[in-house]
Amino acid sequence: MPIGAVALLITLVTAGAFALIGFLHASKRIITLEEFVSSRNQFGNWMTFATLVASAMGVWILFSPPEVGATSGVAGILGYCLGSAAPIALFIQIGPRIRQLMPNGHSLNEFVLYRFGQQMYGLTLAIIVFYMFVYLTAELTGIAKAVQILADVPLGWTALLVMAATFVYTTYGGLATTIFTDMVQFVVIVPLLLISLTVTILALGGLGPALQPIQQNAPELLSFSNLPGLKFGATLFIAVLVAEIFNQGNWQRIYAARNNQTVRTAFLASSLIILPMLFVAGSLGILGMHFGFNSDQTFFSLIQQLQLPFWFFIAILILALALVMSSVDTLLNGITSVFTLDLVRLWPHMQTAGHLRATRVLTVVIGSVAVAIAAQGYNVLYLFLLADLVCAGAFIPILLGLYSRQITGTVALVSCLAGIAAGALFFPKPDYSPWLPIPFGGDLLVSFVASLVVSTIIALTWQVYAAYTAKGDRFNFEQMKEQVHPYMSLVDSLSDE
Repeated sequence: MPIGAVALLITLVTAGAFALIGFLHASKRIITLEEFVSSRNQFGNWMTFATLVASAMGVWILFSPPEVGATSGVAGILGYCLGSAAPIALFIQIGPRIRQLMPNGHSLNEFVLYRFGQQMYGLTLAIIVFYMFVYLTAELTGIAKAVQILADVPLGWTALLVMAATFVYTTYGGLATTIFTDMVQFVVIVPLLLISLTVTILALGGLGPALQPIQQNAPELLSFSNLPGLKFGATLFIAVLVAEIFNQGNWQRIYAARNNQTVRTAFLASSLIILPMLFVAGSLGILGMHFGFNSDQTFFSLIQQLQLPFWFFIAILILALALVMSSVDTLLNGITSVFTLDLVRLWPHMQTAGHLRATRVLTVVIGSVAVAIAAQGYNVLYLFLLADLVCAGAFIPILLGLYSRQITGTVALVSCLAGIAAGALFFPKPDYSPWLPIPFGGDLLVSFVASLVVSTIIALTWQVYAAYTAKGDRFNFEQMKEQVHPYMSLVDSLSDE
């Protein structure tokens, strides 16, 4: 049988198995609108930990960290690792805080609506959807390219097959089923990732022989004092940190956790395991430099060069499918859940069953558009970086809003827009050349730092001014407990107005 046919068969069987597991789990539950988007207070330490790791580790870890390892070495990998683990660790503090402020809440954009008003809500909603849709498209593009590299299968076939399988359980079971399948996929991902590194090192003759050509030809990749690597690592740290705060999947899991202690324990544990997992993935890129590979396809080029046994290719394909489905279902459910509040507000007289059907239809529409884009095989890195810049501008004002009574919706909006504008001055063109002939033009690190610094200065300046002059209103956090309701109660209250 041709390798392409075998790859499609493995893809069909693996994706179908995950879909069946999810569907059977969902069929045992009564799915309401609230259950579909929040599954409030249902999951303990193990399930919350497993879903956090699995949903964070998409197929991108087989592309981006190896490329970083091959081009920036251990210094760049370390920045990537810390940047990916830091936002998860940050949720240890802000997760219990938002549960305290909005016990019946659902999302970050819902918090922003009640805390800052409509204008800031609109900006936050746009940031969340843009970032998560780019992420979704990147995941589908990644798995399509992986299968194409391994078996020369057309991009569209793989993207469609993976999305169709994910639709089976995501549109039916919602968040609870997504979390359950994440647990199953976590059990698959961790051992297969370790097997990938072990087999690759053994195929290269052991760790010493594997690193010898790199020590001779590119020793800077093995140095933690590599300045270009450190700079790129710092850029990645900021970019990933600020962006993941706008990943609705994280906020859903905060509310799905059984209590605040579960949030702290599971998020801390997941942040710790993400570090070595990403370092393993990045190390595969350093090993790729054994043969001079240094692109986003470094890992796949390496295993093809080594002519490893066929069972290993099957294992890599299963690993890639587990990675992509664990993130795609989270992204799909997360994107549609941020619109649920608007669906309820726009059609308050509709029954919640109608809102649930609309949410499911929206899931299919968003997923279908992502498949169409993924089939083109675009490089979405630039869009990712653009989304990260916008996130950087909004990062501090929103976090400050969780704690400060002084900061207002107007101040938050102005801080965000000014930060985004400041970062845009230094942000590169799609070919990574500068937009403007200014010092540090086109420098990504300067762009992200400028966005963070400007938005922070404006927000904190107002904070200090308002605190010492008693200017402006003091926001009453206690009122949010009365304003934010489960969707069933919200529908009833809106219908009565």
